[in-house]
Amino acid sequence: MSTALPSPMSSHRPDNDRACPPKTDPRRRDAGEADGRTEVDRADPELPGEAPVVERPLIPLKGRGAVVNLQGRFELDERRAFDDGWSHDDEEDGPQLRTQVFDEYAKSILTRNQSPDIPFEVSLNPYRGCEHGCIYCFARPTHSYLGLSPGLDFESRIYAKVNAAELLERELARPSYQPESIALGVNTDAYQPVERERRITRGVIEVLSRAGNPFAAITKSSLIERDLDLLVPMAERNLFSAAITITTLDPAVARTLEPRAASPARRLRTIRVLADAGVQVGVSIAPVIPFVTEPEMEHVLEACAEAGASAASYIVLRLPWEVSPLFEQWLAAHFPDRAARVMNRVRDMRGGKNYDSSFATRMKGSGLWADLLRQRFQKAVKRLGLNERHRGIMDMSQFARPDIRRSARRGPDGKLDDSQLSLFGD
Repeated sequence: MSTALPSPMSSHRPDNDRACPPKTDPRRRDAGEADGRTEVDRADPELPGEAPVVERPLIPLKGRGAVVNLQGRFELDERRAFDDGWSHDDEEDGPQLRTQVFDEYAKSILTRNQSPDIPFEVSLNPYRGCEHGCIYCFARPTHSYLGLSPGLDFESRIYAKVNAAELLERELARPSYQPESIALGVNTDAYQPVERERRITRGVIEVLSRAGNPFAAITKSSLIERDLDLLVPMAERNLFSAAITITTLDPAVARTLEPRAASPARRLRTIRVLADAGVQVGVSIAPVIPFVTEPEMEHVLEACAEAGASAASYIVLRLPWEVSPLFEQWLAAHFPDRAARVMNRVRDMRGGKNYDSSFATRMKGSGLWADLLRQRFQKAVKRLGLNERHRGIMDMSQFARPDIRRSARRGPDGKLDDSQLSLFGD
């Protein structure tokens, strides 16, 4: 459904949650704590006249990545589920959490990047939040800025930037704009399920196609095949390349890790479809999760190379901000037998912490295990001939600045809306 931008508030709280003020500033919690509680919380002393709180067991929701609606780091009050002694079977068998889509009229659409370890300078994200629900998504903490949870809210409360194509065309029409390759859907997937109906990403691609502005798209969705009529001609002009993210070939792991993304087999087929159509396509193994997806890294590379991928890259699991407790809760719910091993190995590659944001190490990690992983990847890539024929630089010379007057919106009387044109002068 689609409504006006709502007031920021958290949603899908269990009926028997209770609100309690945090005992310390939540922004000063140790990011390495598995469940987000302070040491005072862990002690859980029996206060006079008050029974001790018994934590509810972590019960995954079908079709969702996050196990809970973790409070955002800017919230001053904390809500925590507790066991009140009653059966919770009715909640387990109840209706699934429904996805809500809200219209957002963005003020700008291109994001500039200055990070030295990211291979692009400009990105465009048609949506906030992502229904794919990947538990490891580094963009989850951005929902905290909306007053929403990086947990279930991030994957069930989606904001569609309905004016994305219009904003992009106006940006490309500016005399000061210099053509450069745009990365599409790097924060949240541009081809997530809502795009099938909204078609915002397609509108953006139509603008890029008319202007001859190069771009690259990364996705976990087979929906990208819908736009081959636009993508193939751009690829033939060296204006487009694609990357498909595949973290595992195990469908059971993928269903819990990336519950609403295309299956691994379907993503491999998308690589084949794109490659056969003449699109340069690479594979992104991101993230590599120790003892969960890491053992099959070479098999993923082999399958992607066989499907037609010409390039490959990888990123070690990143756990910034709220992603850390969310991921640990996911581990406890789905892989309790190896949760401790996974987190110990993560810390081995992060200098003893759950996460290190240093530019030099945040993508690949550091230390012995990170070096071994790098050697394994490089050896497999060389054996498979990946990254040898892949063209990394796109053609900027075909850019044609849009005529904003021809494409400007017309008012009810059929005349051009000069309020939009005044930004550019005569």
